[in-house]
Amino acid sequence: MKLYVGCCGFPVARERYFRTFTLVELQNTFYDLPTEDEAQRLRNSIPSNAIVTMKAWQVITHPCTSPTWKRMKRKPSGDLQRYGYLKPTKENLEAWESVVRIAKILDAKAIVLQTPPSFGYSEENLRNVLEFFSTIERTILVCWEPRGTWRNHREAIAKVVELGIVHVTDLLKEDPVLGSNKVLYTRLHGLGPGEVNYRYRYTDEDLKKLCAKIKNYLGTVDVAYVLFNNIYMFNDAQRFREIVSSDPEISKNVEIH
Repeated sequence: MKLYVGCCGFPVARERYFRTFTLVELQNTFYDLPTEDEAQRLRNSIPSNAIVTMKAWQVITHPCTSPTWKRMKRKPSGDLQRYGYLKPTKENLEAWESVVRIAKILDAKAIVLQTPPSFGYSEENLRNVLEFFSTIERTILVCWEPRGTWRNHREAIAKVVELGIVHVTDLLKEDPVLGSNKVLYTRLHGLGPGEVNYRYRYTDEDLKKLCAKIKNYLGTVDVAYVLFNNIYMFNDAQRFREIVSSDPEISKNVEIH
């Protein structure tokens, strides 16, 4: 297994960040999709050996009524009501084509689509998700982080995974449905009663539990991406990497980055 550890976004200056980590999940691509020139400048500012993944443009996953749309500087064209929720509309599919173009410039290894809790499981939503993922170009690894009631419908998620989509979860809260691509992608949002608790600082016991979770996938997963997404993510990710590096079973069987 290859294990990559990093953060969702840059919690410190990029130069300092890449002295510590080789993996980053870009977040600015969610709020405003960069132009091709902006994407090229961003890629040029990142070390050539860095592993980049990116969060997909919010217009594909979130409806125009979402509060996050207010932060968008460049709105998409056309009927805004036809965007979001992975609907297989012309607007969403064209937005995806734009995301893929930018991902190729960034040399992104994966694109993460995170749907909001308001987009819960229903038969209609599942049909839309299956049609959307069946239609889009998937030359880059496609990852989906469903939130809300989807976790109670793993048989539905399994149908999506059969298309080659990676099921993204917070591994300390939920195990993913694995697919034939043998990729594990986890985003850690802090512990607590809700789905996210960005102010949470992971304890050593939490990180040891995460280490044990990773060991469960030895022999099953070829590549694991572990992304921290909390206020203390830079420090927590460093501590986690130290813990996995000191584990004899992992250090013997895992290539840690």
